[in-house]
Amino acid sequence: MRILLRVKPGASRTAVNGRYDGPGGPALVVAVSARAVEGQATKAVLAAVAAAFAVRRSAVTLVRGATSRDKLVEVDGDEAALSSRLAELLG
Repeated sequence: MRILLRVKPGASRTAVNGRYDGPGGPALVVAVSARAVEGQATKAVLAAVAAAFAVRRSAVTLVRGATSRDKLVEVDGDEAALSSRLAELLG
């Protein structure tokens, strides 16, 4: 399942929830405490998404947006369970 993300680096705490209606369509908001330096925020985002969807970190792959606040990730797993969890997180 591919999921659009809107990243907020440098947040006070890590959180995966909320909706951002951007130019690419609705995106899941991911706040991470890591700064956007040398890929640290991207690594933290992938780990946070894996934890939020209860999958292994290796099941989350960055498709596009390595240096952007808007990212597209691929999450491998049960499609129905992932869709249900995404709906919960988007609120």
